[in-house]
Amino acid sequence: MNVTSKALAKLDTAYKGYLEGAKVDRFFSDFGIRFAAGHWAAGPFADRFASGGYTDPAEDFDPSIFGQIKRVKAAGIKGIEFHEDVFTDETFRKVPALVKKVSAATRRAGLVPTNMNTNLWTHPKWKLGSVTSGDEAVRREALRVALQAVDVAAEVGCASVALWPGADGWDYNFQANYGLLLDRFIDACVAISRRAGERGLAFGTEAKLHEPREGNMVVATTQKAMLIAAEVNRLTGMKNMGVAIDYGHEQMYGYEPADNLYLARRMGVPVVNFHINNAKLHSNDEDRVAGTGDNWRLADFCYAAIDTGYDGWFGEDQFTYRMEPVKAMALSKELFANTMKKALLIYRRRAVLARAQKTGDAGRTIDVVKKILT
Repeated sequence: MNVTSKALAKLDTAYKGYLEGAKVDRFFSDFGIRFAAGHWAAGPFADRFASGGYTDPAEDFDPSIFGQIKRVKAAGIKGIEFHEDVFTDETFRKVPALVKKVSAATRRAGLVPTNMNTNLWTHPKWKLGSVTSGDEAVRREALRVALQAVDVAAEVGCASVALWPGADGWDYNFQANYGLLLDRFIDACVAISRRAGERGLAFGTEAKLHEPREGNMVVATTQKAMLIAAEVNRLTGMKNMGVAIDYGHEQMYGYEPADNLYLARRMGVPVVNFHINNAKLHSNDEDRVAGTGDNWRLADFCYAAIDTGYDGWFGEDQFTYRMEPVKAMALSKELFANTMKKALLIYRRRAVLARAQKTGDAGRTIDVVKKILT
């Protein structure tokens, strides 16, 4: 990000007051903040209570990837994340014509492909695990899909590829051999990281406590994801694997998201991508509009991203079931921009904050930030 004194001075002039409309785009540009949305944030939403989705059938709503691309564009967002299954058929094989058509639609919309996610959870084939499955044939197929995702990511023009192991984990005690699952996951990540490195892409894994698994997912916390990435980097002799941090996933287990950024820096593990959204503490993965919860906590996270030198994309990962998706994406962008502005105002006073922090007195640190955050 651009946090020079010249840029920070604009917070009192060009960016004084609440940011909205075109001012948000100028703010992102001036401070080098790259903002994206997952294509799914622009799609139709369904859950187990409304399996047919929440979109009124009478609406003129295009649920296809092409309709989603248009809605991401309409929300004023610059980057777009994909799932690799956008480009594949029912046999999980890449369809070259789809790659060309979706890439062309992305270019026409003026969107930048940012990250390629690997879908290894929605099909029944993966219900007992994908890259950690006890069935060797399933593991081989899951790895093939993951490696294919790397190739598609490079072809589409993404900078990174991610593996969120939604189907890998357990639901009950004694269901799994935890060590064996970990070994299989690391083996898969070694292969994926090597392929990603060959294609010039960063690779990250995204942690989540549970859901869809009811017990734990194989990578339940970002701290465990960092340990895995460090081990994979040791085994490959590369520093290509890192973590993708989802803000709402951190809320699920009540950890301080900002702290993980400093831990990643200390451990030398890259932060490959951010997913921006909101969820209540110790709740499920609600994927609500960013900036609608505890904004002291979110501002602290944004401050940590600035302070640790994060220079990647902030991507919306949200499922706003009962909201019109363009409006929801635009609101998330706007609210995030205003929270990031507060973090930059605090960063401008980082020397004052550091002196207050040195005392260990919460009252003194609150005095530094209170007028910015309230």
